[in-house]
This record gives sequence, C-alpha cells and structure tokens, in this order.
Amino acid sequence: MLVISACAGTSNADIATPGEADSGDVDASATETTAGPTTTTTTTTTIPPRPPADTLTMEKLTRITGDISPKSVVASGTGVVTAQNMMYRHTVTAYDADGNLISTIPDTVTLSDFGIDEEGEYQGAPVEAAFMPDGEEVYISNYSMYGPGYGEGSDKCSPGDGTTNSFLYRINTESWQVDQVIPAGAVPKYVAVTPDGSKVLATNWCTYDMTIADTETGEVLHTVPIDGRYPRGIAINPEGTIAYVAVMGGSDIVAVDIESGTVDRRIPVGAGPRHLVMSPDGAYLYATLNKEGKVAKINLISGEVVSKVATGQQPRSMDISNDGRALYVVNYASDDVSKLATEDMSILQTVPAGHHPIGITYDRSTGRVWVANYSGSIDVWDEVETPA
Repeated sequence: MLVISACAGTSNADIATPGEADSGDVDASATETTAGPTTTTTTTTTIPPRPPADTLTMEKLTRITGDISPKSVVASGTGVVTAQNMMYRHTVTAYDADGNLISTIPDTVTLSDFGIDEEGEYQGAPVEAAFMPDGEEVYISNYSMYGPGYGEGSDKCSPGDGTTNSFLYRINTESWQVDQVIPAGAVPKYVAVTPDGSKVLATNWCTYDMTIADTETGEVLHTVPIDGRYPRGIAINPEGTIAYVAVMGGSDIVAVDIESGTVDRRIPVGAGPRHLVMSPDGAYLYATLNKEGKVAKINLISGEVVSKVATGQQPRSMDISNDGRALYVVNYASDDVSKLATEDMSILQTVPAGHHPIGITYDRSTGRVWVANYSGSIDVWDEVETPA
C-alpha cells in the first residue's frame, strides 16, 4: 500500500493502435504496480485542505500496468478511479486511490435483459466514463458493439454510411455490474452527467449528434443534431442547464440547452477542439485544440478566446484542479503532460508520461493526477509542496 502525501494529430482520427510498446521514461523514484487478482478492499483516506494547486509540484508516485489499454481514466472523487480499456481488451478496470485493483468489469452484456430487442450476448468497447455525483454509479460509452447485427466503428465516418449505433452502460460501483443500458448514436465518444445526476449526455462521433437521457429511467430525451463533424468533448455549466460540445472536425464549440435539446449558440475557438473543462464558477471554458497543439481559454460571457498557449503535439484530454487554479493536459504525440496556471495560462511544469498519453483525471479526493497511456499503462502523480 502506498502512503498518501499529507498535501495533497494531424488528422481528426484519435485512435492509436492498441498494445504499442511503451517508450515513455519513468521516474526512478516511482513504484511500479502490476494489476493482480481482483480484490474488494477500497482505501478510505481523509485529506486535509490542500494549498493552491498552482503552487504545487507534480511528483511521480506510481505506474500501473497489467492487461489494460486505457483510452481514458476518470476519478469518482470518492476514492475510486476507472480506466476504460477500449476495444479488444473489452474491460473497465477499477482502482482505489492508491492504484490497487478493485475490480475488472467485462463489457459483455445480454441486451435483452435491459429491454433491448436483441438476443444473445454482446460485447462493447469502452471509451470514456462519467461518475454520478455520489460516485455510486459510473456511465461508460462504447465505441461500438460486437455481435450479430453490429459492426465495428470507425473514426472516418458520417451519418447514413452504415456505421451501427451503440450504447451507454451504467456500472454500479458496489457490485461492479452493468445495471442499465441506454441506446446512443454511432460511435459514442465522450460522456457527461449533469451536476444533479438527473441526465447523462453522450456525443456520437459518426452520427454528428448528442444523446441526452434520463438517468433514472434510461429514456432518451433528446437526440441533438450538431452542425459539424465529429462532436466529442462535453462540459456542463454548474447550473446543469447548458452543455458545451467540442466539434473536433471543425473549429467551433456548440452550446446546447439541455432541457430543450436545442443548439443555443456557437463559439469559434480554433482548429480541432477535442476536450473541454469548465472553471468551477462557470466563468471560463478551456479547450484542447488537437490540430493547433494549443489550449484555449474562453470567456463564456463574451464568447471570446482570451488566451491560447502551446503545450505539446496533439493535446488530447485535460482536467482542472478543485480550486480551478491549474489545468493538466496530456500531449499525445509528445508523450508528456503539461500543467498550466489558469490565471495567465503559463506552463508551470512538463513531465514525461508513457507512450501516447490520451486520458487524464484529477482526483479531488486526493489531489492526485492520473494519466492513461494508450500503449498499456497508467501513471499517477502526487501534487506536493516544493521544498524551500
């Protein structure tokens, strides 16, 4: 058991070849953890208030390996992190705050058990995840389904080209079983839950739209057309009324009224917006611009880009600290992670990751930063006070 610190591309495609060799440098002081047999013990830790995130330094804690090919990692904020292991691995793996394996969840379901008129077992392909506010369930998007009547998805696609629709799963974090399945469009990528937990949203890469569903009933409330190719990232305002969607095949962010399922406005930001996060107060939106190799800061009142900064080659996912003072960005083609100060968008730190870092999450329960390396590992950093 690790001890927790007292302080706390050039194209639209974003799929790498699973299982590529990991060539990233590992900090010599880091501990490597290989995922072993499933356990049922979860670490519960009380963390005192942390100093401002932009005053801390990322220090390598551990690398997690095993039978994984993580596309994303997402923290619950209650001491659990899940990794979505994309197609061919067909699993979601769950870890406690120290990186110990809690459970390996297969993506195999019997769709008819969930009221869907399909006989037999089907497999999914986990891409992204979003926890309910209480951490008791987590929603997973499936890139495509595997079984009779379904074909494998593609990153080069368009509405009506024959790409089959897929589904969202909900996994209970006590039983680690799929307990709800919701129909989505073709190749659902990003998934998000409203702050009150009443609705789940998913962007559908190949049908150029977004699914909005009721989390209690699983009913699809709206399928929102997105005027643009390849919608991906979603950020929801603190009130839970507006969802901002990154249109990765273009240069805009689309604002969607969640209640009505209608497009409210468009915000031009730059080439290839992929991932979005919002400041805790809802005043600013941050976007990774995959084609530009930059991160943009957008004033949501004026709709203007107030700053852009170059981080690395093909910035993909990012997350923001609890206090909103630091951004953490993975640079896919640079094999590193950039930490930025949100106030002036200066780069505070750049640290090496594994090969093709693609997902990242900030664990608000510990202040730790987790990074999914698509080549088959997860890196974890502590945020520590810099010695005087």
